[in-house]
Amino acid sequence: MNWCSLPGYWIGFEVLERYGCRLADGFLITLQLVGWSFCLGLLFSLPLALMRLKAPLPVRALLVGYMTVFRGTPLLVQLFLVYYGLGSLRPFWQEMNLWWFFRDPLYCCLFAFTLNTAAYQAEIMRGALQAVPRGLSEAGRALGLSKGVILFRIELPQALMIALRPLGNELIIMVKASALGSLVTLYDLMGATKFAFARSFDLAIYLVAAVVYLALVEAIRRLWAVGERYLTRHLVARA
Repeated sequence: MNWCSLPGYWIGFEVLERYGCRLADGFLITLQLVGWSFCLGLLFSLPLALMRLKAPLPVRALLVGYMTVFRGTPLLVQLFLVYYGLGSLRPFWQEMNLWWFFRDPLYCCLFAFTLNTAAYQAEIMRGALQAVPRGLSEAGRALGLSKGVILFRIELPQALMIALRPLGNELIIMVKASALGSLVTLYDLMGATKFAFARSFDLAIYLVAAVVYLALVEAIRRLWAVGERYLTRHLVARA
């Protein structure tokens, strides 16, 4: 029998049966990496955006430099600088009791990804805050509302609605960029795929990985669209 003529050979059922558990573990690591780094980046993005707009000039200059570097250089370079560059300072990190962090590829990827996405998300939030009509905050001040109330009750909800789609795009970009973690020995989905290919030489395993990434991105896109419709349902009702 010509096994190459069977559909299962090209789909990769045999190698999937052998390395499916490892791919599942890698998929979970990918979800953890993307989920934690995106949430941490979102947590830092609002303070960074506010400082970028309202902080003293020296602080704003530092933030501009940070965002320029992390948005203007490849994520792979940043990842290598964290994993191999900071990881080469082993005696220093051991003295600081932080070697457990910088020797782990998952933590290094999480650190690099968070710094990268925080820079992008901060710029998204800055643009969204600037896009909020000034008349809304002026109306709040005319009513005697404090700056904190105006920010959290008027400006921020409007800015979040404006930033929803760019933030969703950033999340999808991060899912695809997470494959770079395999280059620093992280056994995420792509790392597990490379491991399986190195032992089976079956290119079909990369097709399986591509399908998994595509399904994950499509699921995120659909769920994000549902969330966006829910959060902006009052705008549709008015229309």
